[in-house]
Amino acid sequence: MADSLDIILDGCRRGKPAAQRALYDKLGYQLMGVCLRYCPSRVEAEDALQLTFVKIFSRLDQFRGQGPFEAWARRIAVTTSLNLWHQQQLRGTQVDSNEAAELQHPDGTPFDELSADDLIRLINALPPGYRAVLNLYAVEGYTHAEIGELLGISEGTSKSQLFRARRLLEERLTLQASISPYHD
Repeated sequence: MADSLDIILDGCRRGKPAAQRALYDKLGYQLMGVCLRYCPSRVEAEDALQLTFVKIFSRLDQFRGQGPFEAWARRIAVTTSLNLWHQQQLRGTQVDSNEAAELQHPDGTPFDELSADDLIRLINALPPGYRAVLNLYAVEGYTHAEIGELLGISEGTSKSQLFRARRLLEERLTLQASISPYHD
């Protein structure tokens, strides 16, 4: 498997379109998942994914093989998505964070039976700063110091936003449980 990736990367370095397509086919789905965690819409995540691959192809000479290529590419996807998020913040784009309160769970036990899709919708409905910190910390495994550096915030702000994100998710889950038609 590593040999085939090395062959693909060699072709990408030589500007071969077939190799670039092979790399996209190999990593596109995984990196789209990363972009979706940080971008407020699928369209913006697709833009982030496209920019991610542009950066990967143009910076292949910077990959030194000191770790898995997938991890290097993932880091580019995170950074690219966060940069787009920062640009949106500067433009004043807001995301409606109330839509998660309307979610219903068919069996009425959202704490025990919450589907992955419902959880993703709840996380995606968080305010963008909370969502970014939660994803970076809980999903990507960054420390609060690293998150602060990536987002241009203090370590304390990162901790505070994680706390608030968790609290908001808990409140919405409680609300969801109380409005469920199957709730006792």
